[in-house]
Amino acid sequence: MLWLLRSAIVMTYPRTPGLPGIEDCALDEYLARFKKETGWIIWLGTITGALLFHLTPLLTVYLPLPAFLLPSKLGDLHARRVMTTRIYLLRQAVWLVKLCAGLCWGADPEVRRRFALAPLPKDPGTWRRT
Repeated sequence: MLWLLRSAIVMTYPRTPGLPGIEDCALDEYLARFKKETGWIIWLGTITGALLFHLTPLLTVYLPLPAFLLPSKLGDLHARRVMTTRIYLLRQAVWLVKLCAGLCWGADPEVRRRFALAPLPKDPGTWRRT
């Protein structure tokens, strides 16, 4: 299921001319740490959001394909539309994917540099899930 989450994340944080995409931000290492450190209910919600993201292009771009098979322009359109859908539970489930991704993307030193922010200090590793 990790590949499904990764695919949804990459589609929601693509590269732009001015900013790196999330695939440039050590995403695989982050996802491994996220899975290890997060609680099971957050992990379940995030995976559910990724699954819904990939199963709903029929509602957003009117094609019966999973999102990972969409061409890039339609994938971008789907990502924008699913995040603004009137179906509240769908929007919130996919929001968990964006939340997970935003923690990785916003902490990346290059992204922070582009926003004129100082790099974050090294994680001391003191937080432990109980």
